Amino acid sequence: MPVNLALGHVSTDFLIAALVIYSLSVVAFAGDFAFGRPRRAASAATGQQARQRAGALASVGAAAAAPAVPPASSAPPASSAPGAPSAPGSAAPDSMPEVALPPLRAVGQAGRWVQAALALSAAGVLAHVVAVVTRGLAVHRAPWGNMYEFVTALTCVAAIFFLFVMIKYRAWALGVFVMGAVVVALGLAETLIYTAAGQLVPALQSYWLDIHVTAMTLATGIFFVAAVLGVVYLAADRSARRVAAGRAESGNGILRRLPSIEQIDRLTYRTVMFGFPVWTFGVIAGAIWADQAWGRYWGWDPVETWAFITWVLYAAFLHARATAGWRGRRAHYIQLLGFASLMFNILVVQVFIAGLHSYAGVS
Repeated sequence: MPVNLALGHVSTDFLIAALVIYSLSVVAFAGDFAFGRPRRAASAATGQQARQRAGALASVGAAAAAPAVPPASSAPPASSAPGAPSAPGSAAPDSMPEVALPPLRAVGQAGRWVQAALALSAAGVLAHVVAVVTRGLAVHRAPWGNMYEFVTALTCVAAIFFLFVMIKYRAWALGVFVMGAVVVALGLAETLIYTAAGQLVPALQSYWLDIHVTAMTLATGIFFVAAVLGVVYLAADRSARRVAAGRAESGNGILRRLPSIEQIDRLTYRTVMFGFPVWTFGVIAGAIWADQAWGRYWGWDPVETWAFITWVLYAAFLHARATAGWRGRRAHYIQLLGFASLMFNILVVQVFIAGLHSYAGVS
């Protein structure tokens, strides 16, 4: 079927609109950092936790300093009864009272800057989805048949996934970083590798495009979010280590508004855990497609090789993250190395190295 050029132009217009709206959402997220009200609920809970721990330590010290008084009778103290509260000062130093973390705020409880940023992010996602769908309708196929379409689709996946993360985990403090990265990637796609709507090369005219490339697009978009979170984690961890070593002062305005490094670490791990099975399925589907197209499941083509290297690195991250000795910075280095391998495959191998997968459409 002939390409619908009118729909192709509509897709481009919606993509530019999404880029502008995303940029405004980044400005709103930055405005929350600069002018948003302090997190009063979190600050109050943190102060309450510190006071309770200080009180527990004081009571332990008072109990140690007080002279021992023999009990008046041999009857067990009332506090030993099941369910009875313990007497002050009876707590051991290793059993400090557990203080619940501050409750996660709903979107309605967020500041106006955050509410505006979330609304703009949702509007940008809507325009982005319309752009991807109209591109598919214009070319009568899955809209990821060249590098330009692939980047626009994976950034759409990244934006949708992170919008879900922001709403579910109240992680909007990370929005300026993730949505900022989406804006940069989408802007580069629109300016450097734009490709007009057109037909596929014959080798890609298969239903396996809808299976294999869709899985790889979804996984890449998710890994994109994980990579940004990993960079934020390393920056926050470095700052915390400098403060602990006395080489920097605490109270950095940006870092104070971020989640704790433990929360960023868990969120990154969950993100990779979600994307890794999708990437694995995409690699398997690609092998099946290769058997149908070229008569072999695996031929160590450059793109196949780097896809496998990427899989190994993300598998190593998950293994390292599950091993106590490789939590934290070292595990995140592996995760970012996996994303670097993925980007090298997309931006270098598929563009500059000749092979059976040279379909980037970038001249």
